[in-house]
Amino acid sequence: MKHKGDNVSGWVIVDKPAGIGSTAVVGIVRRLFNAAKAGHAGTLDPAASGVLPVALGEATKTVPYVMDGEKTYAFTVKFGESTTTDDADGTVSATGGRIPSEDEIRAVLPSFVGEIEQVPPKFSAVHVNGQRAYDLARREVAIALEPRRVRIDDLRFAGFDAPDSVRFEVDCGKGTYVRSIARDLAEKLGTFGHVTALRRLKCGKFRAGQAFLLEKLRETEHSLLLTDVLLPVETVLDDIPALALTEGQARLLSNGGFLTAPFPIENGTVMRADCNGRTAALVCVSDGIVRPVRVLNQSE
Repeated sequence: MKHKGDNVSGWVIVDKPAGIGSTAVVGIVRRLFNAAKAGHAGTLDPAASGVLPVALGEATKTVPYVMDGEKTYAFTVKFGESTTTDDADGTVSATGGRIPSEDEIRAVLPSFVGEIEQVPPKFSAVHVNGQRAYDLARREVAIALEPRRVRIDDLRFAGFDAPDSVRFEVDCGKGTYVRSIARDLAEKLGTFGHVTALRRLKCGKFRAGQAFLLEKLRETEHSLLLTDVLLPVETVLDDIPALALTEGQARLLSNGGFLTAPFPIENGTVMRADCNGRTAALVCVSDGIVRPVRVLNQSE
């Protein structure tokens, strides 16, 4: 979203509290920095807490490099009861299911690891005929969501909170719904289940230990925010190979021009085009030609 404001660029890693939407958090951070442009990398449900990377200014152009990264979630499943939303915000839709044992739970976890088919929750932001699934679900319109392929790297049993309440951790790729994991896990165990707590521990390169509580951000003076909280745009590009440029070459790329690769580079390689310690653009190399993919108009 674009607003009048300062040309502030960088990343602010927020520890989002439960009870507020991701878009609302972005609005708060944008106002604190008086930033002209802001966005986030990876929506968290209002009921969820944890790592929400907020991009300001030119950092919004690098959001895909966070979105495509691995996510880690801690979540709690209540067995024996399902809800309309697959979490505690919905109304109870079924009860009376059996409560599985630890051994039974551990035995089925491996079947959820790898590339799997997953049907999103009916109350989700998936588009159905141009409309959000959750809008249709609220109007009680019958919908059949198509399964999607998602990647789950690990699903771990983390202990019981109560006889019917079990904690888990999951490492997964983009597009994975934890609520669907809970629903499908319960079904695999011959019972019902829904998520009662959800917290994101990792989002791409960012972890919970780096995140700032919203209240802490609000209490901090604006001048300190810029020096102590704002991470450079390049933070999310550390794993991308760098191509050193002169100032003249950087200006050429920034104006949409292209360069001859200074050495043999494999076709399709994405690189950071750096000049004087700043990334001027993200570029792609094809047939020995370096072309800009994203121009980053960063100022000192």
